[in-house]
Amino acid sequence: MERVPIPLPYSAGLFLTYKCNCACKHCLYACSARWPAEWITEEDAEQILRHLARAMRGRYLHPDRVGVNDGLHLTGGEPFLNFDLLLRLTEIAARLGIPALFVETNAFWCRDDVTTREKMKTLREAGLQGILISANPFLLERIPFERTERATRIAREIFGANAIVYQEFFFRQFRDMGLSGTLSFEEYVQRAGYGLRFAELLPGGRVPFALSHLFRRYPASHFFGASCRVELLREWHVHVDNYGNFIPGFCGGISLGDARDLPTLCEGIDLARRPVLQALLTDLEELYRLGVANGYRPRDGYVSKCHLCLDIRRHLARRGGFPELQPTRFYDQLEAGLGAST
Repeated sequence: MERVPIPLPYSAGLFLTYKCNCACKHCLYACSARWPAEWITEEDAEQILRHLARAMRGRYLHPDRVGVNDGLHLTGGEPFLNFDLLLRLTEIAARLGIPALFVETNAFWCRDDVTTREKMKTLREAGLQGILISANPFLLERIPFERTERATRIAREIFGANAIVYQEFFFRQFRDMGLSGTLSFEEYVQRAGYGLRFAELLPGGRVPFALSHLFRRYPASHFFGASCRVELLREWHVHVDNYGNFIPGFCGGISLGDARDLPTLCEGIDLARRPVLQALLTDLEELYRLGVANGYRPRDGYVSKCHLCLDIRRHLARRGGFPELQPTRFYDQLEAGLGAST
């Protein structure tokens, strides 16, 4: 196996930044306020968006209807930390005819009705078709629930059915609990922890490190024989970060290449120069062997194959010499202090 083609993406997310006002325990991309305020440039964004527009146009029966795994979402990090850039990228994406265009937000900025409505209307007039508002017990630690309620109410007024609350279960649960302000995760577990059974906790990113007590652990050998081919080569819900890294699926810290040259990237990547990718496309045992050969010391157990993969990748990223492990700062943020300002 020397080269492997990458499918043109059907749906994607474009990171404006990794910087966020929160550092959620379940964040797949290890975002936090500790990241530098490094934003995607308009030039790079337009180049990437042009490629994505060609890949996505004509593939949607209802191009004006947004969905969690459909279309293009502008994301991060928290995109509303730089509203001017968010607005300009919305205008560019709309001009290029990208279908199902929406933004993701934690609603930290929704402090009053006037500002919230004004920003949403401005984005809608610029061509934004929808918005996704996050609601979960991890954000509730730092985002007062009344801001989430305000964002949801006004978003449904402006975007109608294209206003998505993710996850709706938690939004309704918090509302039924009569919450206001914030609530620690520990207190949430005591009061309504049964709700975690409905949480979509993907076992990558910070989850295996911050929430490992919620899962059973298995030895590394439990995951031998499995590969990550499906995750690495899927065409839906891929991401491109503000450095131009083409991130497969939800696999933070892995770059298949430079999305600013997406057509060339999709022709095929050279696995001979990317031993981590070659191992992941073959068998996790191969990644384990690569890690051990480079000084990796196994843990006493792993909650998922993503945990095993992440832990080995973090060790290899710190050693250096693996171009597919980008951005390297991601690996330093996996167990960064969890907290934020509101």
